[in-house]
Amino acid sequence: MVQREHTRLEWRSPHQALERARPVAWTCFCRATVYELLEGAGRAFLRRTVQLDGGHQVHETAPCSINEAWAIWTALLTGRTR
Repeated sequence: MVQREHTRLEWRSPHQALERARPVAWTCFCRATVYELLEGAGRAFLRRTVQLDGGHQVHETAPCSINEAWAIWTALLTGRTR
């Protein structure tokens, strides 16, 4: 549940900066919107997939340090960011 004073993440089109990144955490695929935390080459980013009837839309955050990405992941799961 989004908190009243949450911050907004900047979601971008998928990038190829970390092609070989692997998911290390994710939300349930049973929901319409799925979030993933991906790591690779000492960097990390979040991916948001919105599952639609006609396909899906994928957006990602900019790569950042692994520690920063985990902090953003925690904020996302607790509703402090979206």
